[in-house]
Amino acid sequence: MTAINEGPFVVSEPCPVCRGQGVIDEQPCRVCHGTGVQRFFHGTKADLKPGDLIRPGHTSNFGKGREARHVYLTGTLDAATWGAELAAGDGPGRIYVVEPTGAIEDDPNLTDKKFPGNPTKSYRSREPLRVAGEITDWQGHPPEQLKAMKDNLERLKREGVEAIDD
Repeated sequence: MTAINEGPFVVSEPCPVCRGQGVIDEQPCRVCHGTGVQRFFHGTKADLKPGDLIRPGHTSNFGKGREARHVYLTGTLDAATWGAELAAGDGPGRIYVVEPTGAIEDDPNLTDKKFPGNPTKSYRSREPLRVAGEITDWQGHPPEQLKAMKDNLERLKREGVEAIDD
């Protein structure tokens, strides 16, 4: 699969069933879990294959490195790019197209704290995500932007601020 990083907050594709509205007859769309997004992404450094499951329980990439109770997914390539670039571990960042296997909710770490209304289309789930494919043609953020983000995360860590409310 290929995709182009067209900038922040660009939704991959609207859900064809609810036409990106997230609701049908005043009920959450069952196809897109009420998000209005057709495809979801997950950025990481893990080498995964289609059919693999991404489960909660791994060490968090942020904060004190606690065991994560959620897995995170997004409807934008930009947010997935950050996930791939900031993930712990060695190896290249990777972006996967994922399918939720259960309920998802807005990610309060972004939607409540930084971007009210969830323009980043960032979500989390206590249920696994199934890998459907990999985006292989994505562009990372400019080096100075990535460095600024990493420096800020390091500063927060030194100050004892927990970046992830999991």
